[in-house]
Amino acid sequence: MNARLAIESFAARAAARLSRLAGTGGGTTIPGKLLWKLDPGAIDALAARLPRGAVVISATNGKTTTTAMVAEILGPGTRLAWNRSGANLLSGVASALLAADDPELALLEVDEAALPEAARRVRPRAVLLGNLFRDQLDRYGELEHVAESWRQTVRSLPHATTLVVNGDDPQVGSLARDREGAIAYGLDDPRHARATLQHAADSRYCIVCGHPYEFSAAYVGHLGDYHCPTCGHSRPQLTVVARRIELRGLESAAFELATPAGSARIELRLPGLYNVYNAVGAAALAQALGIGLEQIRDGLERFDAAFGRFERIASGDKSILILLIKNPAGANEVARTLEDGGAPAVLLLALNDAIADGKDVSWIWDVDLESLLAKTQRVIASGDRAAELGLRCTYGGLDEGTLELEPDLERALDRGLELTPPGGELVVLPTYTAMLALQRIVAGRGLTRPFWEARA
Repeated sequence: MNARLAIESFAARAAARLSRLAGTGGGTTIPGKLLWKLDPGAIDALAARLPRGAVVISATNGKTTTTAMVAEILGPGTRLAWNRSGANLLSGVASALLAADDPELALLEVDEAALPEAARRVRPRAVLLGNLFRDQLDRYGELEHVAESWRQTVRSLPHATTLVVNGDDPQVGSLARDREGAIAYGLDDPRHARATLQHAADSRYCIVCGHPYEFSAAYVGHLGDYHCPTCGHSRPQLTVVARRIELRGLESAAFELATPAGSARIELRLPGLYNVYNAVGAAALAQALGIGLEQIRDGLERFDAAFGRFERIASGDKSILILLIKNPAGANEVARTLEDGGAPAVLLLALNDAIADGKDVSWIWDVDLESLLAKTQRVIASGDRAAELGLRCTYGGLDEGTLELEPDLERALDRGLELTPPGGELVVLPTYTAMLALQRIVAGRGLTRPFWEARA
């Protein structure tokens, strides 16, 4: 490391320590922001020193969980520079590269809009692109805008970079067609497909000719087996596939993982079809890194939830189940999983409109809450936009006598726990900044560790 970079790195690490000592956060973004200001090229230099290079993972939904799954597969024997807290802008990437102790490989979750710059700077050996859903329209713009930036990014990747894509997403799967050695993954079990394409599905129209796609199977939003009857554009040939899927309510899921190296039965400790997608993507990327099937299976079966993504936290003789929601596609799958496992008696919804959430919260009207609300005994609406959330629930058929408004999240949590019987579980569906606030609350009570700390 040259003298200038050493001084810059020292200053940035000092800022991280001060942030933690002051109790203002985990130092997951401040050091990167400082380093970026001092020397934008420092990220390039830090990444270039890694003996095994860098791996980048991006998606609208599931990137934190998928990245954590890959980390579990790689195991403690791999010295990682990993932004485990989910700080996925360039500042978070820089912070992860700074914080790691003699890393050999960077495992980087990257925001969809930050992907072009991150890929240009770290020159990854492998890139996983999971999905594109409508999200934070006030920040990202329309879906096609992000898709075009991804297409340009893929075209500019080094020839040696391995591209791994979710073939079930029309926008993302198409990126594999002109990329030699690209790996496409997806699901193949029509038993778990929805009867019809959801009204909130995004990529309905052929990206080649504009004609509506026909779906022989639609699994999550617009993810599925699609083809265009006009021009023939269709899902690419899948290299890594999940078959014979079993969904076990709120407890777990299982599937047969079929790969070029063979097949294995995977028993996930997480529920939901969306977590099957996360696991198959992690497996496909791990194989691209040369990891064997047995190690992949063992890592996936060890994996527990990433923070806030189906995370269970004990609170006395009760438990709190936290499931992040941030856009229609993700929220619909959370609702679907909750219904499959038995709708909760008490449901706490928390809606914020900070920049990290998206200032435009109109997306809540595209979430299919009606069936879940009809089966829930009590709903507490909280967060900065609690009133609008409550209005959405009443328009969804919820009896006003069943609804409580409590904008203060800590008081809402206490009320939810008060209503939850001994041995019961309070289900909390927060948006991103509400999830962070909730995590600070439960960590402050000693119920869990701060999200930026490694789990024991």
